[in-house]
Formats: sequence, structure tokens, C-alpha cells
Amino acid sequence: MNIDVKAVHFTLKDDAREYLNRKLNRIHNAENMIVDLLVTFTKDRDYAAEATVNFRWGVSVHVKETDFDLNPAIDKLIDKLDAKISKEKEKATEKRA
Repeated sequence: MNIDVKAVHFTLKDDAREYLNRKLNRIHNAENMIVDLLVTFTKDRDYAAEATVNFRWGVSVHVKETDFDLNPAIDKLIDKLDAKISKEKEKATEKRA
């Protein structure tokens, strides 16, 4: 799984990157199904966190969250991402059966 993290309009500090890595451990069980995970953080008035997941069977999933602080935005993003990955995993196993 390739993970690409970008920060727009600000510099992503090491502690925020470590926090993201700890949260990404939640989706570790789906690592063999994911080709790319692209995460982008944008700072305007508040933080926007976006993630695009490309699965190995060609499906792409995009989620977006916003918050006034970066860590809560990461939490919300990972929650949504975890739900989307679980749903896509279920769809893929249903098609095989």
C-alpha cells in the first residue's frame, strides 16, 4: 500500500504525521486490498482533510471532512474511511461468492 500525504497552505508537523500514522493502523487489516491511499490536508479558515483510496480491483473511494483543529479532522476522516473500506470489502466478498 502506497501512502501519500500532502499539506496545502501549511506545513504538516511531525507530531501530526505520527498521529495520522497511529490512526491509519485502524485500516491495517485492509492493507492487502488497497493500492494507493492519498491524503490531503488543506488549511483555510479551518482544516479540510481528504482521502482517496484506490482498491486493487479498480474501485476508487473519496472521503472529506473539515474541522477547526487538525487532529479532530483526522479522527473524523479515519472514521469515515474505515466505514467506506469495510463497506467496499463486503461488496467485493459478495461478488466473489
